[in-house]
Amino acid sequence: MSKTILIADDEQDIRDLISYNLSKEGFTVESAANGKEVLQKLEQSPADLIILDIMMPEMDGFEACKAIRANPKTANIPILFLTARAGEVDQIVSLELGADDYVQKPVSPRVLVARVKSLLRRFDRSEQKPATAAAEQINSDGVKVDRSSYKVFVNDKEVFFPRKEFELLYFLASHPGRIYKREALLDEVWGRDTFVVERTVDVHIFKVREKLGDYGKRIETVKGVGYRYVLE
Repeated sequence: MSKTILIADDEQDIRDLISYNLSKEGFTVESAANGKEVLQKLEQSPADLIILDIMMPEMDGFEACKAIRANPKTANIPILFLTARAGEVDQIVSLELGADDYVQKPVSPRVLVARVKSLLRRFDRSEQKPATAAAEQINSDGVKVDRSSYKVFVNDKEVFFPRKEFELLYFLASHPGRIYKREALLDEVWGRDTFVVERTVDVHIFKVREKLGDYGKRIETVKGVGYRYVLE
């Protein structure tokens, strides 16, 4: 079945160019001129990946990304930011809001299509990991992480975790006591072919700890090294 890509950019020429090249590769393409249209289209039908421009009228890409990640129905859709704005700050903000990749304009259609395919492959692989009773569900006194449903329960109450926060918690909890450097966590959770800064790990760790409440202290910071999950 063809994957559906939703493109959001306020420039019609860019939408048309991207749509043409993705359609040639067999993708089904939908388009929107701003963040509000993105949310409206997602209510009508799901997408397999979203390409978001940052600077758009009515609702920009940052606001749209936050809304997508806050909605459990759309939280796990891969998001790729495509923007003319240069600088590390925009990249950091994009990834901290939950984007999965970041491409700066101008970008060749061939490169963009390659990044889209790479991102989709990464998500497909994560969905197809072999299931075992031990790997699929982790229970550690008050915290249950269920990979088969992408759900986290704290004291038997479900707490919503967007995909990257879930995968970060799942990975650390799967290897209790082991210390992981930030770059190792980036490779495991975000993928080696994604350009992500190390600060993104710190921001996601903060969010995970916050959602775990009193159990947040189980994720220990090892100064100058990285993080580990400890069992009490």
